[in-house]
Amino acid sequence: MSLQCGIVGLPNVGKSTLFNALTAAKAEAANYPFCTIDPNVGVVTVPDPRMAQISQHIQPQKQIPTTIEFVDIAGLVAGASKGEGLGNQFLANIRETDAIVHVVRCFDDSNVVHVSGSIDPLRDIDVINTELMLADLDTVEKRLKRIEKVVQASKDPKLKTEHQLLKRLYDLLSEGKPARSLQAEDAELPILRELHLLTSKPTLYACNVSEEDFSAGKSAYVDLVQQRADSESNKCLMICSALEAEIALLDPSERQEFLQSLGASEPGLHRLIRESYALLNLITYFTAGEKEVRAWTIPQGTKAPQSAGVIHSDFEKGFIRAETYHCEDLFELKSESAVKEAGRYRSEGKDYVVKDGDVLFFRFNV
Repeated sequence: MSLQCGIVGLPNVGKSTLFNALTAAKAEAANYPFCTIDPNVGVVTVPDPRMAQISQHIQPQKQIPTTIEFVDIAGLVAGASKGEGLGNQFLANIRETDAIVHVVRCFDDSNVVHVSGSIDPLRDIDVINTELMLADLDTVEKRLKRIEKVVQASKDPKLKTEHQLLKRLYDLLSEGKPARSLQAEDAELPILRELHLLTSKPTLYACNVSEEDFSAGKSAYVDLVQQRADSESNKCLMICSALEAEIALLDPSERQEFLQSLGASEPGLHRLIRESYALLNLITYFTAGEKEVRAWTIPQGTKAPQSAGVIHSDFEKGFIRAETYHCEDLFELKSESAVKEAGRYRSEGKDYVVKDGDVLFFRFNV
């Protein structure tokens, strides 16, 4: 599935450096604003230690992990919603993504210019969030004006539902509250999705800290951002873009030794990727055999036929049943035959909701 996380933030907060580390791509990173204009898109492997564990017991010829897409979007500034700093173009790029990774500068460095001249993470967050809300307010206001011209004469219940939704959204955004804070009714959800509002997207604050603060595992700046994230029901994590960029360039043989010297078991990027994956409400199931062990991405709550359709549309059309067990059963019992003997290998029908970590074999007939 093609779901994307947009990496946003003010200029010079470390977005492109983070993107380079994530994707081993070559997005331009420089010490001046607006060095990124066109969005860079990178496909990133989702680190999942369960795949290696499954492979220990299945012994496949190869392993194929699942992926997630990241989009490096140019830095926004105050006034972006009115076109400042090519803001309209950049806001359109954000609108096309499914979730937001908001990179927040949480480090002091006189050699790296800050667009506002000083370090203040909460002010920076407010600048971005205000521009996103103003852009959403403009979207809602324009649509509301169009609908108000016809809603009174219309007998279409969907139009009336949309009108009421837009009025509530307008009031909410006018108060400086994001669209995601709206308690929408079931009938309103499809309309809300069609609006593609920027502040309706789930958000992860990535606090870009200095190497010293990252090694210490604490930062007063990050504490402030964490409090803000908690108040918004968003997520927050600490990361050092410069350090992650160094790790990404190391040979795999050197990487683990370097991580150990930092007292880390894995790159911080792994957590960022997994948190972004969860932000999109995605889970992973596996198919496993002698040929390959492969991870597949589905939205949480997906039923077995639709999960099969991710592999091939014929699997969904001709779905008969899913034979399944959970990967934890395999880790405990060491083999599929032992899983079957223990009665944990099941046959599930069309109403089965696939769980994160399920190992599935689909029976179908077309």
